Amino acid sequence: MSFAVPAGLSVRGLPAPLRLADFGLVAFDMDSTLIDIECVDEIAAAAGLKAEVAAITEATMRGEIADFKESLRRRVALLAGVPESALHDIAVNRLNFNPGVERFVEAARAAGLKTLLVSGGFTFFSDRVAARLRMDRARANVLEVVDGRLTGRLVPQSWGDIVDGAEKRRALLEMCTELGLPPQRAIAVGDGANDLPMMGAAGLSIAFHAKPKVREQAMISIDEGGMDRALEILR
Repeated sequence: MSFAVPAGLSVRGLPAPLRLADFGLVAFDMDSTLIDIECVDEIAAAAGLKAEVAAITEATMRGEIADFKESLRRRVALLAGVPESALHDIAVNRLNFNPGVERFVEAARAAGLKTLLVSGGFTFFSDRVAARLRMDRARANVLEVVDGRLTGRLVPQSWGDIVDGAEKRRALLEMCTELGLPPQRAIAVGDGANDLPMMGAAGLSIAFHAKPKVREQAMISIDEGGMDRALEILR
């Protein structure tokens, strides 16, 4: 069975429209997926280093820098000395949801899916985003702050030190196990190369305005419009 794919969407490996209710979990990347900024780049702007840090971020998301952990450590080290107040300013004045995000998350919740935010970004932002979207769980990296300023280091957590592609995949599979779901009943949504491991583990992968490498591998790619355009396929 085949079906017409709406303009601005690409579909591979789907013989027919699916239903959201066929799934039990949806996992989301945060930066440039749920929200319209890369938080590390915005923090770097406060240090006058946005262009330098953004270039590393872009190369990493495109898959040109394979070691995400080392890439993030390099970028975070450049943030040493930035006042914590700069993070508050970004959260209040620069952080916005991408179009269609709230509608898609609400549709998933209404269909009975649990929600997971798993980000290579920072808890300062992911905790706020998860709360606003009423996510069931969130995992991200913790920036170390001493005397009101970033140290340029990350704080180790119980699960490890940095959320990279492998950790994203592990977090998705861990929540599937807790929910008693096979990974085939999970959806993963992302835009960068570090999202590919969790997208590959999920039964359905959605690329949102993604890097070429991610668009090529995703089962659904949203190239035009908001995230809620996925609902044109997930009936």
